[in-house]
Amino acid sequence: MSYYTDRHVSYQFETPMLSNSPLFAPSRFIKVTASMNNNPQQPDPPKKRVLVCGGGVIGVCTAYFLSKKGAAVTLVEQSSIACAASGKAGGFLALDWCDGGPVSSLARASFNLHRSLAQELDGTESYGYRALNTLSLSVTESEKVKRGRKSAVPEWIDGPVKSPRTIGTTETTAQVHPQLFTRKLIEKAVAEYGVEVVTGKVKSVETGVGKVTVLVEGGGVFDGDAVVLALGPWMSKFELLSSLIRVHGLKAHSLVLEPKDVDAISADALFLSYLPAHGGQPMDPEIYPRPTGEVYICGMSSQEEVPDDPEQIEPNPDSIRVLKRVAGTVSSHLGEESRVKAEQACFLPCTDDNIPVIGEIPGMKGCYVATGHSCWGILNGPATGAAMAELVMDGRSTIVDLTRFSPARFVRK
Repeated sequence: MSYYTDRHVSYQFETPMLSNSPLFAPSRFIKVTASMNNNPQQPDPPKKRVLVCGGGVIGVCTAYFLSKKGAAVTLVEQSSIACAASGKAGGFLALDWCDGGPVSSLARASFNLHRSLAQELDGTESYGYRALNTLSLSVTESEKVKRGRKSAVPEWIDGPVKSPRTIGTTETTAQVHPQLFTRKLIEKAVAEYGVEVVTGKVKSVETGVGKVTVLVEGGGVFDGDAVVLALGPWMSKFELLSSLIRVHGLKAHSLVLEPKDVDAISADALFLSYLPAHGGQPMDPEIYPRPTGEVYICGMSSQEEVPDDPEQIEPNPDSIRVLKRVAGTVSSHLGEESRVKAEQACFLPCTDDNIPVIGEIPGMKGCYVATGHSCWGILNGPATGAAMAELVMDGRSTIVDLTRFSPARFVRK
């Protein structure tokens, strides 16, 4: 489906109005501008064909911005869109928490892009975008929890908490529901910009002079002018890159609860320093209420082998039990009367130097990589996708300087 050419007339659409239908219809476009081809016998130049491998937030953002810049994009995903970390992450966004480090400019650009995308896509309604306050709390677990409201914290936090401190405001912290965000973005990219989504496991990538070929298990062959590998922690299983770039998976657990009284929970994200009652190492769990009425609790991470299939990832029961205990200790609203909606785990893609890998692979013209965002993948997805689109289409990124993220840093000199 294409809304771009008709009898040699090229159209540019302004921001669409949302219709009542979940599907996007051409009739919702309220204004077009047209430019005539002076020579109707001369066909329009072909679009640059770009293959994107990976249907998580990084791959989807890359496909979205590439297609918006005029590329013909095919996205290849092994399972389903946002089936792994992009569907099970917390979706917390911070403007300045990466300041002072190499990811600072990427994070700031991406935080602002999230805000503009929310306006464009009606993110408040479609994927739970909202600004929120963020608190740091210390919690000392005890066998007998003394309930009671602390004057400096929201009413629903009635557990043994102390040392409350504001570490983010509605100007500097926000959230999205990551799965809804990622799927909304690909829905728009398919409906408006013609992105094609293919289900299949990438077997290999071949590069040649001015051409790349992606081979998919089962015999699928896709040719393009460029390819972007956004395979998250599964990059480690890709022979093409494993010897050059080490990306390992950090298994993170999470719990999604629905409190009995959802209206009692305010829009305050919690970052905890949690001391267990019977000794043990301090923990740093996080709690994010969502506008959907859910409350997301995460923590309990460990480095484990990444399975071949993202659908095979199962949470460790002990880790889930700990998260339930944390939730019930912090708030009676998150105790036994709340409904458990999900017990889950995912693998976060991490690099040895804790810096994402974004750029063209040395010695492989037209082959790009975007991965290694660790716990900040949802935050940094939009700027990574926009920068990658500029790099592939224009030869350089202007939204963010990608020099620090280049895969060339792993090449021994």
